[in-house]
Amino acid sequence: MRKLFVREMLSSRNLEACYSIRRHEVRKTIRNVNTKIGYPVDIGELAFVTETNVVISIIFGSKFVEEMEKHSTNGTEFRELVMKYGQVMGKPNISDFFPMLARFDLQGIQKEMEALLKLFDSILDPAISECMKMLSDQREGEIQRNEKKHLIQILLELMEQKDIGISLDLVKVKAILVDIVIGGTDTTITTVEWVMSELLNNPEIMSKVQQELKHVVGMNNIVEESHLPNLHNLDVVFKETLRLHPALPLLLPKRPSQCAIVGGYKIAEGTKVFLNVYAIHRDPQVWESPLEFQRERFLSPLTNLDYAGNNMKYHPFGSGMRI
Repeated sequence: MRKLFVREMLSSRNLEACYSIRRHEVRKTIRNVNTKIGYPVDIGELAFVTETNVVISIIFGSKFVEEMEKHSTNGTEFRELVMKYGQVMGKPNISDFFPMLARFDLQGIQKEMEALLKLFDSILDPAISECMKMLSDQREGEIQRNEKKHLIQILLELMEQKDIGISLDLVKVKAILVDIVIGGTDTTITTVEWVMSELLNNPEIMSKVQQELKHVVGMNNIVEESHLPNLHNLDVVFKETLRLHPALPLLLPKRPSQCAIVGGYKIAEGTKVFLNVYAIHRDPQVWESPLEFQRERFLSPLTNLDYAGNNMKYHPFGSGMRI
């Protein structure tokens, strides 16, 4: 499923086709901020609305977001639902550490999650039904190779294929969509808030980022994705922010495929392992002055510290083939 997801949904063609969606939502947010000059702005809420609209547009298309905005109550409810889902997912669950207790649902987390999933169903089902109707009405070969496909369309097409080696049904499709929405919003929003906080707490660094933006982008222009490779100061600010404030402090749990010895501890095959990247990124044996925000750590190309997790002392998104 992972290979299919990367090939069909995260291909260069599909990502490029979604560029206009990302650009449209970012510019809409900038216009919104311009109307609030002189007033306080909630960065978290602003980032949440922007990122949610981007993700939903990529999944269902811009028309779905437009309909949500026409019926502002539904849009607000959906965003609140996404936030609530993330909060429940982040709750410490004793069943993660003692699986034998899972069936008792001692903290009521499973019951709460099931209620949230029913609410997701009430939103996703009509959208999926509409997309299925659209696909059934299309003649074979009508969609051109260079025409943009929404993720829901790709998933439904994969569901109809019988020779892809996996079993895909509507329940799994909805589960994938929920994972994409949650994974594509909460972590991004958290990082944006921390970046802005660190810049405000470090005015000298913020000034350097501003000067770089003036030089690379220009005072009267808006940042485009094509500018990002040349915004080195901004890049190292993000890297240092993710070192101090990783979006997922424990990353996603892993299960070793065979028994292993790590640091003198025996880890049995299939054991659920949590990697505490938060502690690794603040380890004084690895980092000098680990609690200080120092973008200079990432300025030298010799450090070999990137987002791919090639250096095990810095891997904010984990490490391996999926990165």
